[in-house]
Amino acid sequence: MNLRRTNPGLYFLQRGAFYLLVLVITVYLLLPFVWAIITSFSKSANLFLPPGQFVVAQKTIENYTQVFANPTFQRGLLYSVIAGVGSVVISLLIGSFAAYALGRFRFAGKQVILYIVLAVSVFPQIAVLGGLYTLINSLHLYNNPAGLILSYLIFTIPFTVWVLTSFVRDIPGELEEAALVDGASPLQTLFLVLFPVMMPALVTTGLLAFINAWNEYLFALTFTSSNRTVPVVIANYSGSSQYAQPWGQIMAASIVVTVPLIILVLVFQRNIVSGLTAGAVKG
Repeated sequence: MNLRRTNPGLYFLQRGAFYLLVLVITVYLLLPFVWAIITSFSKSANLFLPPGQFVVAQKTIENYTQVFANPTFQRGLLYSVIAGVGSVVISLLIGSFAAYALGRFRFAGKQVILYIVLAVSVFPQIAVLGGLYTLINSLHLYNNPAGLILSYLIFTIPFTVWVLTSFVRDIPGELEEAALVDGASPLQTLFLVLFPVMMPALVTTGLLAFINAWNEYLFALTFTSSNRTVPVVIANYSGSSQYAQPWGQIMAASIVVTVPLIILVLVFQRNIVSGLTAGAVKG
């Protein structure tokens, strides 16, 4: 029954309530980010003005200039990229092999392994902090990006294995059979046949794992002293004055760190949607 024809008043009331709810949620989600952008372009003297005056106060790019000129922030960006990209590449490589084995082969204990992977992925970081610190120290990886990559693998590998295994299960077996009939080895089948099909899932899991590694704070704080990533650098950011926090520069640094993630999501949004919805509907 078409509600718009039978009861137009109720129809427009429901539509109005729906769009009002969408507007409220949008404002709730975007307002902190918009306020951070405004703060990042504001002078220090204007930060404590009333909201109405603060929004229309004179803006400046001085905060961004000082942030990009800060060598500590520059090093933090470099180490964040190294740790994030390194952990994602290793996780996707290991996760792809593990997902192929768990999704295609039958062997004893497969379900137990999957449950262990799921349990590890939801384990709190603080629970393994002490043991991991001892391991990294014994390997002489303290204050080294390699130590961060090793620590990040704890939560990126289980995530990639779990997601990719679910995706591999839904890939038609006829693709592998055709490749094997043509004389392809299992490794050739994986790299030349399954990987192209898995690309949406690889992009999705890789991007989400990179975001987790990029924003990670606890391990970066614990396992480094000077070669720190941007979340720790921003948390410990200090300006020229020891008595006042440079909130404008802190907001500018936060925006600089956030924008690359937004760009990545926008660039790969089609792959992300395909990866998240793959296997949801079976024909």
